[in-house]
Amino acid sequence: MRAIVHERTGGPEVLSLVERDVPRPGAGEVVVRVSVSGVNPTDWKTRAGRQPGDRLPFPEVVPNQDGAGTVVAAGPGVDPARVGERVWVWEAGWERAGGTAQELVALRAAQAVALPDGASFDLGASLGIPALTAHRTLTVGADGPRSLGPEALRGATVLVAGGAGAVGHAAIELARWSGATVVATVSSPEKGALADAAGAHHVVNYRQAGAAEAVRAVAPGGVDLVVEVASVANAALDLDVLAESGTVAIYASENEPLALPTRRCMRLNARLQFVFVYTYPRAAKARAVEDVSAAVAAGALRVGEGAGLPLHRFPLERTGDAHAAVEAGAVGKVLVDVG
Repeated sequence: MRAIVHERTGGPEVLSLVERDVPRPGAGEVVVRVSVSGVNPTDWKTRAGRQPGDRLPFPEVVPNQDGAGTVVAAGPGVDPARVGERVWVWEAGWERAGGTAQELVALRAAQAVALPDGASFDLGASLGIPALTAHRTLTVGADGPRSLGPEALRGATVLVAGGAGAVGHAAIELARWSGATVVATVSSPEKGALADAAGAHHVVNYRQAGAAEAVRAVAPGGVDLVVEVASVANAALDLDVLAESGTVAIYASENEPLALPTRRCMRLNARLQFVFVYTYPRAAKARAVEDVSAAVAAGALRVGEGAGLPLHRFPLERTGDAHAAVEAGAVGKVLVDVG
């Protein structure tokens, strides 16, 4: 089978197309024939490493965490009826050598989740990291629900920073599906149109004067939850619009240290919650997978230009270009057509 691999860290040029043996499923595993592989910032950052040339934990690594395809083999302990099942795959490459940039991948059966009828492989490959991250950010409030679904966030106001990004897009859709009032902040009219298409009730350009006032006009008492992609740059705005006992859930990092006015945060009884998708609690992850699948079945999660998440496609042999596109800040979702 064909696969993309790298033997060291570095730029996209370290990725190469090779032929590998077809994997066999171990106990509790399935083999998925990958149709589409999704690329996220975590994928190029893992490939790049802390510095070029760093050693990898495995002799060679297949990149990309997310994907979608069809189960073609089931190992011992897995229902053989799963063969032929259409699935979406999450965290295929976390602490493993085999991600989804290959024609066949073996992984734990629980990480290959049934894709509801009518859901495309493009959508399936766009779930994983973005949707599971978004789910966690929306369920970490001090008094928030542990699951999402209709009415779960009814009465809450959610501010999604970076509403045109993949995680922001998923957060808008999941929050709206769960009944919240959703405000998205963006940096341009073009990105505002994407956040609007995703379902945000209100869109605010944070680069324009009066951004905090515009958010407060929607939520006079403040927003209950901020889904934050750039905590350093947005710290002042977040505190200006946060409600008492509100939560700022941070899922991405910047190079600069985060400095906050401690007393002001104390007076708000503010909660600062960091989110790292790979290591959040197992029970919460299982619930997130369940809720994301329910949202897909309900038609609440979508991809494509009309849904506010444009798709950018690359063939398998150009996975390096796909990584470069994500690193350069491509607006939308970058996908690799594998098979």
